[in-house]
Order: sequence, then C-alpha cells, then structure tokens
Amino acid sequence: MARSVALYHLRRNTATSVAAAVIVLLFLLAIFGPLIVPYDPLATSMQEVLQPPSAEHWFGTDQLGRDIFSRVVVATRLDFAIAVAAVAISALAGISVGAMSGYLGGWLDGVTSRIVDVMMAFPLFVAAMALVAVFGNSVQSVVLATSIINFPFYFRLARIEAASRREIGYVEAALINGNSSGSVIFRFLLPNSLPPVIVQVSLNLGWAILNTSGLAFIGLGVAPPTPEWGIMIQEGASMMMSGEWWTVFFPGLALVLSVFCFSLLGDGLRDIADPRRRS
Repeated sequence: MARSVALYHLRRNTATSVAAAVIVLLFLLAIFGPLIVPYDPLATSMQEVLQPPSAEHWFGTDQLGRDIFSRVVVATRLDFAIAVAAVAISALAGISVGAMSGYLGGWLDGVTSRIVDVMMAFPLFVAAMALVAVFGNSVQSVVLATSIINFPFYFRLARIEAASRREIGYVEAALINGNSSGSVIFRFLLPNSLPPVIVQVSLNLGWAILNTSGLAFIGLGVAPPTPEWGIMIQEGASMMMSGEWWTVFFPGLALVLSVFCFSLLGDGLRDIADPRRRS
C-alpha cells in the first residue's frame, strides 16, 4: 500500500520525480564515477592550464591543468560518503535516545531535552566549525561534527512520536504481554517514527553536503589536492575576475543541484508520509 502511494505521488509530482532521478544518478556517479572519468583527477599539466570547456575537457581545466570534469565527478563520492555517514550516525543515535527520552519521561527526559536545547542554541555552521577545530582537521572530524549538529533534529522527532504514543492501546497491550520497556521502544515505537525521520534524512543529506563543502571552502576538514566541491570553488573563486568562470561554475552547479534535489525530494516524501498534505 505504501509503495503504491509513493509511486502514485511520484507520477503526479514531476518535480519530485526529477529530483529522485537526479539523486539516483548522483549516487551512481559516487559509486562508479572514479572508474569512468577520462582523466586522473590529481594529474597536473602545465601545458593545459585554465583551458575553457572543449571536446577534450568538457568542463575545462583548472590552474594546475587538472581536468575539472573528472574532479567534479570524483568529488561526488567523497561529499556523498561524508553526508551519508554523518546523517546515518546522527539518525540512529537521535531516534534511539529521543524514543527512550519520550517514552520513559522523568528526569532522563528533562536532562536530555535541556542538553538538546543548548545544542540548538548555536548556529549550526558555527558549531560545526568549532567542533572540527576541536576534533582536528580531518574528514573524520567533519563526519563527527556533522553528526553532532544533526542529532537534535532526530532526537526531537523521535521524542515527540514516543511521548504521544506511550499510552496508546498497542503499547499497553505489549507491556501486558510481558514485553520490556526496551522491547516496546525498539519494536513498537521506533517503527512508527520512521516516516518523519525519512523525510528529515532527505533534507539533512542536502544540508550535510553543503556543510562539508562550506567547511572545505574555509580550509577545514577536506584538504587539497583532494577532489571536493568546496575546495574546487575556493580555488576557482580567485579566477572569476579574470574570466575563467568554468573553474567555479561546474563544481558550484554540482553542489547546488545536489542540495536542491535533496530538498525537493524531502518535500515530496513529506507529502507521501502525511496524507493531510496530499491533494
């Protein structure tokens, strides 16, 4: 039933369908891109410095003669890997802690809720910068920092779902039948939290990619010469004034397209998960 509703909505909503198709394509590029690119993304050539887009170099070359098309495609794997890892960690931790907090209530709920409120008080990108500075300038630090700042979103979703359902009939029946509190949380409450969590995952994936590129742009996390969209934008920004627009345009287009499609997909998934939003 849920599958048929999703397919029906995708057929009716062209924007969501296109966004889903683009995201599938980007994931395929992330998996197979490094195997099919025409050039080594790290290979330099002083004879081909800052060449405009052509049949030989579709996206042109950068200040070191590296093929921008190859670098944009290969960078997809790193940006998507960081985003998926960070969102997976934050979602698993957030919904687990949030469900326990909402179901058990009491002092545990009070303490965890206050901690999450403090975390939400800081601007997310500023908090990510501070965390990467504390943990060290590495890809692992970016994953950990992004996980921490995304944690409150999933905590709040799971807490609200668990608190609103802890006295519902099937939960009381499960307790009467001898199920422990942990079993009730993970077998009955968490599955009911999945629809809003899936929507949040889609939205956070786009934001995590943007966060990764933003950190790389200011010199945190991923370091040159690693192919990464934020690094490529930062390196090409100084050449915009002299007319080498392609050094920024193509990695910027890949970044904007990814974030935009994840946002569109999240909106579409919200319509599917909430019958009241369907027309």
